[in-house]
Amino acid sequence: MKISIGGYSFFNTFLEGKMDIFGYLESVKYRYGLDTVDIWNGQFTIGEPDFSRVPDEEFLKKVREAMDEKGLTLINYAVDGAHIWDADPDKREQLYQNALGHLNAAEILGAKTVRIDTGGVFGNDPAFDMNMTDEQFEYIVKHYREYCERGAQNGYMVGPENHIGPSLSPVQMKKIAEAVDHPNFGILLHIGRWREEAEKGDEMVAPWVCHTHFDARTAVAEDAQDKIRMLQENGFDGYWGIEYNADKNQYVEMEWILGTVKRLLATL
Repeated sequence: MKISIGGYSFFNTFLEGKMDIFGYLESVKYRYGLDTVDIWNGQFTIGEPDFSRVPDEEFLKKVREAMDEKGLTLINYAVDGAHIWDADPDKREQLYQNALGHLNAAEILGAKTVRIDTGGVFGNDPAFDMNMTDEQFEYIVKHYREYCERGAQNGYMVGPENHIGPSLSPVQMKKIAEAVDHPNFGILLHIGRWREEAEKGDEMVAPWVCHTHFDARTAVAEDAQDKIRMLQENGFDGYWGIEYNADKNQYVEMEWILGTVKRLLATL
């Protein structure tokens, strides 16, 4: 089965200082019996993550060596601290440099897909203004095209997750995808996480989905199998990722949700 465990699923264990990136690799391979990893860049530090820095190449090569030794493939590299838009031009440039550094990291690690978000809160609405100005839209599209060109040269897809800002709107995600219009553009679909058009959001972006995340809510939802079937009918043949940062007992909680998603796939 094509299943992966998103690194954020162990965030609380990282915060407690009980796991590092190498422990995650060991757990995925030997505790859960998987051959893929789904790394979040917050895993490169123990405790509170530092998104202002990109790991140095020597460290990344050690991670890659550990992956290769275990026969693990990086199916997705989820990057925070490198989103495209910020209202401050200086911050935008810093984020851009971070993104370039993380694309280099993705290439060292052999990532198949890379998640780089559209940007943070748009406008003055604390509940997230999902609309984009022309400047924001054009800047986002331009940079995704650049990243996708680089992805095409190095064997990976790049795109946002329905995570923050306009990406929480399937209307805006579809608009971005159509404008980027690149075969290496892909969406990481966190199933069912929308701020508008929630009932049909997953289906609206389905043609561009290259990776997925189930959480504790969506894995047990009545329509979970319908969502899997719908994505498959739209051509999705990627991995069913799990992103579930349980409050406690994370190793056991992961066994539960991993079994739940396996059951969904097995009984489809």
